[in-house]
Amino acid sequence: MLRMLAVDMVTDAGYTPVEALDAAEAFVILESRTDIALMCTDIQMPGKIDGVGLAHMVHERWPKIKIIVVSGQLDLPHLDLPPRSRFIGKPLNADEVIAEMRDMIGYA
Repeated sequence: MLRMLAVDMVTDAGYTPVEALDAAEAFVILESRTDIALMCTDIQMPGKIDGVGLAHMVHERWPKIKIIVVSGQLDLPHLDLPPRSRFIGKPLNADEVIAEMRDMIGYA
């Protein structure tokens, strides 16, 4: 349900969303495409790799991809995100998410 909401936000902002169920699927998608400018991931997601681990893997392999990490857990004092990544707490506010995307990658 939350992924559907995020997809709607991306679409409403004029971007084309690409969905992945987990980090493994996201990595496969990123390896097969060259047009991904921004990745948004939740810290908690299915699979063996969480969103923070995925963020680091993506930053190391594709440093030009901007990253937004979201979580409903707001008290994360030692959150270790890659450089130039951003954190947004839940519940997600569409205007805030769209503003962050546009600030990071420009207008669609």
